[in-house]
Amino acid sequence: MRRNAVLFVLVSLLSGFGGSTVALVTGLWIFDLTGSPSLAALAAICVYAPTLAGPWLGGLVDRLPRRPIVIAANLTLAAVLPTLLAVRGPDQVWLLYLVSTIYGVAYVLIDAGESALLPAALSPAELGNVNGWRSSAQEGVKLVAPLAGASLYAWQGGPVVALLAAGLPALAAAGYAALRLTRTPPAAAPRARGVRAGLTVLFGSPAIRLPVCLATVAIGLSGFGTAAGYAIVTDVLGLPITFLGVLVSAQGAGSVAGGVVVGRLIARFDPTAVAVAGTVLFGVSCLGRCLPWWPAVVAASVVAGVGLPWALVAAVTAVQTHSPDALLGRVAATANTVMFGPIAAMNPLGSAAVLWGGRPPLLLAAAGCLAAGALAWRTRRRAARAVPAAAVPVPAGSD
Repeated sequence: MRRNAVLFVLVSLLSGFGGSTVALVTGLWIFDLTGSPSLAALAAICVYAPTLAGPWLGGLVDRLPRRPIVIAANLTLAAVLPTLLAVRGPDQVWLLYLVSTIYGVAYVLIDAGESALLPAALSPAELGNVNGWRSSAQEGVKLVAPLAGASLYAWQGGPVVALLAAGLPALAAAGYAALRLTRTPPAAAPRARGVRAGLTVLFGSPAIRLPVCLATVAIGLSGFGTAAGYAIVTDVLGLPITFLGVLVSAQGAGSVAGGVVVGRLIARFDPTAVAVAGTVLFGVSCLGRCLPWWPAVVAASVVAGVGLPWALVAAVTAVQTHSPDALLGRVAATANTVMFGPIAAMNPLGSAAVLWGGRPPLLLAAAGCLAAGALAWRTRRRAARAVPAAAVPVPAGSD
């Protein structure tokens, strides 16, 4: 494995561990200070809300030197996290919210910048493999980071966790600085400025649009089925709610395994085909979770863990492969907004649907995924028989 590939995977490990730890500990810290689960949950909103500004933040990445902005974002996190040492009581809770928001903005910039750096550091043939390894690394640390963070928080408290977490983005910045870029992506041309330019590329090319839409369906419907997972464990299986931890671990194991092989599948087929397979697998897993037998539900969780990374990695690789270099930052950030933004609406809708039981939301999610997969496959076959379309023009626009 090449040096750049190792660095990207290492950075993913550091970022995944730090992000998972800080997100969990911030919520625990706020809950201990206020006693309010609602106020604790607001920290997660602060982290994810900046994703909605992805098209604009991605445009910023395209206008500035990409490696310096990614390094600067990581160093900003390293500098900001120690300010949490000032938190002494409920009067300083606002500082936890502020740091969470800065974390969210920084990671939108980092994700967009990293997506733009990957094609400049790796060959097209390596992109799928490295994206898969990065996904496995991020999912793998999610199996241990929450437990490690919660244990350290219970032992030493939030300030110690904040200090240790501050070192991880500093190491990530060093990893980005050590990359050897084979080429430097050109700066965005004046006519290419504007959010509309990124949207046009994202939705104007079937090679990008189909995988991104499939990932959006799979990820959104995974949020729709979140509440159903609780009902399946308690009402259908008749098990204690702690069994949900087994299912989360099973899905995490599937995500690690799925990320390892997805790059080979993309190289052999294409991102759209892999995205179809991932979305269909997630739909099948929703059906499996409806069965009243716990081994089947565990197996279905593993399948869900395989399917979701396939759809996501395929979409990310399609964006990196088919987007113009000058627009890659904003296209990548816009794609993240499109793929993850719907979770904010799908989670409460799924929570309402679970009033009819655990199975109906999962059956709806399965139907949506299978239908999206069938439609995308039909569109892909039709496009393969058609004459290749001309390159999508980039319109003038303004932010």
